[in-house]
Amino acid sequence: MWCSLRYVYLRFHLRCTLPSSLNNFHITVYKYYSIMKSHPQALLLSSSNCHGYSLLEFAKQEICSFLGKNNVTELVFVPYAQKNYDDYTKKIKNVITPWGFSVVGLHTYPDPADAINSAKAIFVGGGNTFLLLKTLYDNELVNLIRERVHTGNLVYIGSSAGTNVATKSIHTTNDMPIIYPPSFDAISIVPFNINPHYIDKVETDTHKGETRDQRIEEYMEMPHANPVLGLKEGCILHVDGDSLILKGVAGAVLFQVGDKKVEYPVGADVSFLLDCTKEAN
Repeated sequence: MWCSLRYVYLRFHLRCTLPSSLNNFHITVYKYYSIMKSHPQALLLSSSNCHGYSLLEFAKQEICSFLGKNNVTELVFVPYAQKNYDDYTKKIKNVITPWGFSVVGLHTYPDPADAINSAKAIFVGGGNTFLLLKTLYDNELVNLIRERVHTGNLVYIGSSAGTNVATKSIHTTNDMPIIYPPSFDAISIVPFNINPHYIDKVETDTHKGETRDQRIEEYMEMPHANPVLGLKEGCILHVDGDSLILKGVAGAVLFQVGDKKVEYPVGADVSFLLDCTKEAN
């Protein structure tokens, strides 16, 4: 309440006292105020496919509840991680429409930025993370999506590559760099990295190549390393403001610099990751 009153007073005072050339300062104040009270809403899925379930079936209850809670009736689907936008959108539409939500491909809008600005919810699909992030940058959508999600004006669902680009960076994707985005920095809905499709090495496996753990540990040796949350197949990270809860049908594994990996089951609260200076218990 006090923060709100201070902001109203400051905005009024600036309008009344600043020269017209400086009066736009209140806009900057407003933007920072909006960020301070941000309440991002996101569902970050390890994958759209999970063994024993049809496409997205394992996440149906969470997706329907999430969209219903946010009064969403239409999803704008972002198919940029694959090449055939029409077919990919149709595949997702055929699954989600019977659940009571309409689906429209972002590629069908004349101006992608206008579509994002008017959307209440987006679903960013999986595929190649490098291709997805490059296309988001090409269409000048990375900062726009970040701002709209963090100000609570856009709810976000991501799967696989769509989850990768929702994090701090795409350094821990499993995909091949088939094309180069201008930066590995991503949307940063959460301030850490995720490794979708995380899988432990099976002790009886005869494969002698590098394991997923080894690849993540290589990243953890870098000076720019962030904590990495490995989402097992069927895991969903539910972002609700300052709350992070693991949902779905499988848990996750956390890697942090200087620490051993830690297992977290479905239902675990990993909200401490929003402050990456905290250590896991």
